Amino acid sequence: QVQLVESGGGLVQAGGSLRLSCAASGRTYSTYAMGWFRQAPGKEREFVAAISRSGGNTDFTNSVKGRFTISRDNAKNTVYLQMNSLKSEDTAVYYCAAAGVLFGSSLFREATKYNYWGQGTQVTVSS
Repeated sequence: QVQLVESGGGLVQAGGSLRLSCAASGRTYSTYAMGWFRQAPGKEREFVAAISRSGGNTDFTNSVKGRFTISRDNAKNTVYLQMNSLKSEDTAVYYCAAAGVLFGSSLFREATKYNYWGQGTQVTVSS
């Protein structure tokens, strides 16, 4: 069982930066691949970024490549999403999620692969 709590959201001007954190509880956090998703008003939840259990592999949706980075600190049971050069279209509720994996290099874009979800944190980018 893993419980996830996101933080770090807020209001920022276009071009600014935010760092989201997702703190996980549970002894087996390091065995999970982690992902970030977002949902804008009136839209479906979409994949943003993922990081493998080992932290060695990462993946990003095209719209955030070069602007967002994902990292994890397994000693602190925390995954981060650093968001730079924010745009108004990045406005959404951001969710972190955990997926149980057998291999350290695995990561997923599909929301259905993730077993646990946080409650979300609001990111609003003003233009």
